Order: sequence, then C-alpha cells, then structure tokens
Amino acid sequence: MTKIKQNSPVLFFYNNSKKWLMNISKKESFHTHIGVIKHSDAIGKEYGSRLMTNKDKYVYLLEPTMYDYIMKIQHGTQIVYPKDLGYIAARAGIKDGQKILEIGTGSGSLTSFVASIVKPRGHVYTFDVDDKFMKIAEKNIRRSGLSKYVTQHNLDLKTSKEIPVTEMDVALIDLGDPWIVIPKVRQMLKGSGAIFAICPTMNQLEKLTMALVENEFTDIESTEHIIRTIEAREGKTRHSFQGIGHTTYLCFARKAFFGKTKAKTTTKAKTTTKAKTTTKAKTTTKAKTTTKAKTTRKKTKN
Repeated sequence: MTKIKQNSPVLFFYNNSKKWLMNISKKESFHTHIGVIKHSDAIGKEYGSRLMTNKDKYVYLLEPTMYDYIMKIQHGTQIVYPKDLGYIAARAGIKDGQKILEIGTGSGSLTSFVASIVKPRGHVYTFDVDDKFMKIAEKNIRRSGLSKYVTQHNLDLKTSKEIPVTEMDVALIDLGDPWIVIPKVRQMLKGSGAIFAICPTMNQLEKLTMALVENEFTDIESTEHIIRTIEAREGKTRHSFQGIGHTTYLCFARKAFFGKTKAKTTTKAKTTTKAKTTTKAKTTTKAKTTTKAKTTRKKTKN
C-alpha cells in the first residue's frame, strides 16, 4: 500500500477534461469549479482514494504516470504525443541502459518519456539552441523526476563541427530540416543504430528519405498514427466528438554499411596495381631499347 505524503505527486482526477497534477504541500489548496481542494486532506490516504470538496464533489487521488506528466507539461513548442511516443519506443527498441541522442529538445516531452525507459543505467543527451525552450524543458524534466538521466546541451549541431557524443543507440530528431544533420548523426550512431525523425509535412519526409539513402541508412519507414477515442456507455456507445487527428509523420531508419568505402579501396588498389604494371612495362621496354642501342654502337665501332 502506497500512501500519499508531503511532496508526493498526485493527479486530482474529476473527469477526462478536469484533472490537476500537483506535488502535495500541507499548506496549499486550490479553488476549482467543483470546490476547494486542500492538499492536507490527501496526506495519509492511499493512491486511488477519493477526496470530497467543500461542494460535496469528489476527486480521485491517482498516482501520475508518464502519460499524465506529458499531457500536463508546460508547452513551449508542439509536443510529441503519447500515440506517437509508444510507437517510437517499440520500433526503435528503446530499453534500459541505452544511450539516446536527441536533437531538438522542445518542451521536453519526448526527452522525459525516453529517459523514463532508459533509466537507471541509460542516459539521454539532448541538444537545442533556444535558451527559452531549454529552460521550459528543464522545468518539465525536473517535474517528472528524471533530471539525473538527462544532459542538456546548448549546441547547434547543424553548424557545429564538433562530434559531442558517439556510439549512440538511438537518435531522435525534431527539426524543421532534419536532413541537414543526417551526416553528423551517422557519425554519432553505433552500427545498426536507429533514427527517428519527427516530420510535420510530407515534403520534409521526401527530403529526409533522400538524405537517409545517400548517407547509407536502411530499413526506412514513414508512418502516421491516428487515435480515435470511444465514448463507451451503456446503451449509447459512440465515437467521441473530440480526438487527436494528425500531429506528425514519423520516419524511421537504421544505420548500415553499403560497401561504398570498400569499393573505393578496391578501385584504388586496382589503379595502383595498374600503375605499377605500366611502370614495370615502361622500365623493361626502356632497358631493352638501351641494350639494343649499345649493341648497335659496338657493331659500328668494329
């Protein structure tokens, strides 16, 4: 049995559209349309219990999940939604102990989600260039309790010549022009390492795919994920009038070796061999000509 205490995170749940995520503080309370909710009334109760307000309405005291943190984070930019997060984790095989590269921290929703999977042995290295968004992301990551598993960098990988990390298991890219960083990402990924790019438009997918092929990536796949909720009630179940439609396209690929380097080496070897053969032939011909000339001069002298 897990009981709520001072500083415990709690999701005060009234219904799907009215819920509040907070850390418990004895002296705090908040006013809602269903009445006043005092934090102190939650202390000592078990997660799942319900709490009455001064208007005789009740809320459930739920233990927050990563989904709750993501949906309640402060939005500085468009976030990656849970419907896409789950597929990213499954398709890329993200797991505990992996090293994750993220380019484009944004509000930190994807950062937090991935950190919650790779902890405690793994780590997320995330890069952004906007100080304002980085501060928002830092706050959101800290709120979800995952700061120790994330390192934020203020560095533009589109222009920097630096290779700050290597042997990454997965690279996550959330930029307007992801194809620009593909050559550098390849250097930072381990062999067969996965890449996922967030692309709002199909034009971005086209350019990105061309860059992936050019930079020797395989298993390229582009997908879109639509979720539709159902209002399930006795005698009147129907589709919800509200839902999340298109949010983004996802592009997946894996680092491979097409044999281009080997081919170049082989060609160079053939060229070198040919050059040596030609030189040898020229030397032999020259030697024969010199010998013949000496013989001719000897006969003339006699």
